[in-house]
Formats: sequence, C-alpha cells, structure tokens
Amino acid sequence: MICKGLYSIIILMALILTSCSDDEPVYMPPKPPVTGVGEAKAWVTTGNRNRLLHQEGDIIIYEGQQTDLPSTSIDFDELFQEMEGFGAALTGSSAWLINRQMSNAQSQQLLTDLFHPDNGIGVSYLRLPMGSSDFSLSNYTYNDLLPGQSDPDLEFFSIAPDRQDIIPVLKRILEINPEIKIMGSPWSAPAWMKTSGSLMGGKLKEEWYETYALYFVKFIQAYALEGIPIDAITPQNEPLHESSGYPTMRMEAHEQNVFIRDHLGPLFIEHGITTKIIIYDHNWDRFDYPIEILNDPVTRDYVEGSAFHAYGGSVSAMSQVHATHPDKGLYFTEISGGGWATDFSDNLKWNMSNIFIGTANHWSKNALLWNLALDQNDGPTNGGCQNCRGVVTILPGGNVERNEEYYALGHMSKFIKPGARRAASTGFPSSENLESVAFVNPDDSKVLVVLNSNTSPKSFAVNFDDKIFEYRIDGNAVATIVWE
Repeated sequence: MICKGLYSIIILMALILTSCSDDEPVYMPPKPPVTGVGEAKAWVTTGNRNRLLHQEGDIIIYEGQQTDLPSTSIDFDELFQEMEGFGAALTGSSAWLINRQMSNAQSQQLLTDLFHPDNGIGVSYLRLPMGSSDFSLSNYTYNDLLPGQSDPDLEFFSIAPDRQDIIPVLKRILEINPEIKIMGSPWSAPAWMKTSGSLMGGKLKEEWYETYALYFVKFIQAYALEGIPIDAITPQNEPLHESSGYPTMRMEAHEQNVFIRDHLGPLFIEHGITTKIIIYDHNWDRFDYPIEILNDPVTRDYVEGSAFHAYGGSVSAMSQVHATHPDKGLYFTEISGGGWATDFSDNLKWNMSNIFIGTANHWSKNALLWNLALDQNDGPTNGGCQNCRGVVTILPGGNVERNEEYYALGHMSKFIKPGARRAASTGFPSSENLESVAFVNPDDSKVLVVLNSNTSPKSFAVNFDDKIFEYRIDGNAVATIVWE
C-alpha cells in the first residue's frame, strides 16, 4: 500500500513538472475583484445585548442584481405614506421625573440622548395627555369646578397644572429639536361635563359638546402662547374603555362623529385652528369605529386620519381602514412594555415586527410608545397600570437605564426623518423569518430596517436601482442600513 501511494505521488509530481515546463498554469487565477459603486452603513441591536445600536463596518454596493441569497427588491420610484415621526408620550409622571428627580446636567443629557437628531436617537414625535392620565401626579383637567358648578364659556380654563413640569420639559425639548410634533389626547373631559360627575368613567353630556369643543380650542391656543405648537389632537384616548380607578371617558363612534361634525370641526375652522383632528385612538380590534366616522361625508372633511393602540387585535387592521379610506392618514399612538414581558430579545423582536416595521408596512405615518420615562417602581402611577415600563427608567440619583423600547425606537427615529416616504419593497420568503421596511428621506438618503427572528445568523441581499448589496445579520437582531 505504501509503495502504491508513493508511486501515485511520483506520477502527480511528474505531471506538475511537465505542466510547468510547458509554461501552462496549474490552477485558474482568482477573478478580479468587482469594484463597488457605493457604501452602506449598518447599525445593529442584538437580542443578547452584545450590540446596542452599534455601528458596523461599511457594506459595499455593487452594480447588478444577481444573487443566490434570499433578497428584497426596493423600488424607490414607488413611494407611499409620508412619515411624521417616532416617539412616545410625555406623561405627567415622565415630565416630573425628568424635571424633579434628575440634576439639570443629568436631565439635559437624557433629553439630548432622546431628542437630538445627531447626538441622540432623534425622537421626533410626542404624545401629550390633555390633563391627567393613569400616569400623572394627581387627577385634574383644565377646568375643574366644585360639584354643582358649570362654566359654559370656560372662563376658568387654565393650563396652570402643566406649568409645573410638562411645559418646562417641553420647552427644553423644543430647544433641542424645534421641529418635534406634539399630539394632545384627553383621558377625560372636566367632571361637570360628564354623566358620571367624575373624571372616572361616564360619558360627555350632549349639552356640553360645544363647550368641550371650545376646550380643545383653548388648549391649543394656550400652548401656542407658551411657544408650543400642537400638531394634532385626538378627541378621546381609548374611547371604548372606562375605569373607576383613573380618568377615562366613554365615547361611542356615533357620539364622536357628532362631536366632530357639528362642533369640533366647525369651531376649529371658525377660530383658524389648523391642528389635525385624528379619530378613534384605541385598539386594532375595533377598526369599524374609525370607518363608521369616516363614512360620514361631512365629518371626514374635518378628519386627518385614525389612530390605533396595540392592546388588542392585529396590525393588519390598519390596512383594512386604509383600503376603505385610502385618502386618510393612519397613526399608531400607544403600546407599553411591562412586567408581563421581561425578555429583552423577545420584546425587541415583537416591537420591531408589530410596532415599527409592522405599522409602517400597514400605512402608519408614525409610531409612538407609551411613557417616555418611569422610575424603578414603574411609576409614579395614578390608578392604572402598575407594572408598565418606560422607554427609559430613571433610577434613584438620576441615573438612566435604557430599556429595549429605547433601542427599538432608536432604530427608526435616528434614521427615518420626518417627511420620509415609505418605498415599495418585496418581502422575504416567509420561511426565512426576515422582515423589513424601506424608506427614502427628504435628503434622498435610503433606509432599510431588517429584523431577523431566527436564533441563527442570516445572510440576505438587497436589490435596488440595478444595484445590490449583501449583508449578514445576527440571530434575534435588528439592523438599520443607511446609504446615499
């Protein structure tokens, strides 16, 4: 056996020498490298927290479209909804923590980290409770009276309670990001306007519809005098929910329709108010509610669009409303993480799949989380959720813990600028467990956000404008890829 082996080696060496003597190559030279036509940059967050909005090495963009990898094709000539921003709610509790429980230097650094377009994650949209909510320091509205009293002309209207923490924090945010959009949403009308005579539960009495419409006008005007523009309002937070434990008010679809059609819409026009009216502001599972209102030919002219929460139903409901009323906008305005779901990786994937990639692919113009900041005890609370999680947690001494919601939000808000348009793109094969959404920014930069829900890494390709790049994303990770 050894002799036969040596004989084979001798024969092979003879063949090689013969080839060399005839000046013939013994192997094929490598193909010359393909010259790139551009570069993309990627930022990655992994479910194991090894990388948190971490910038990776450059990705080479080539001419061509051929690939053996699973791919998405993006058509930047076919554009859909214009994005208005990404963010969370500046509740009374969040504002109090930032304003009272941190040093000026600590709060300034946090606000910069959250709102600065370059030095932070560029949060560009805030939701603001109009009065108290389940996350405030007390129960109040802007027109609280003693039992038995009323104020038809709102002579005693005042936003004074908001001047303690909310307005000072908003003014600091506007210094960092003057273009931020703000949406106001009431949890309850003043108690004297309601059937319950209380901020907890009950409905708005029909006799006060016109007065309550004036309440919105005065709110917008009062905030404007503070230098804080209100871009949009919703007539009622979660109008199909009542609680005896914190401010709520029920408002059926037909009631909201009458309120807008006969009172709020006309009064906005009379007073020259250009603030958007956005209806519903509740869960995906009752998309019939906004459709009923938008079916009214008079009301729809006052309405900019419909807002949704994610505590019930499926994100696809937003597309069902779009299919019925494609000329009206869609907005996503609330979801909270909390003690019921504490796994960083699972929460990251769920938020990206449903709230950020999901809502955008189903026509939403924004995506907002619930409390911007809470403390280590998930508060201060005001009778509602006792284990909700903020985008950040403010710890004793003013230190900050950035939660999974911070990184999920940052993958959108830092890179997708207000005025961006969603671009048409093909989905990856479902078996790949890859999800994505693409945008083009006002400065013409391109953005692709990709989620890999597999436990193992995945390689994929991106085709656009007769160009291609390939990328390998870790398991349980999200990547935002940006290029010119």
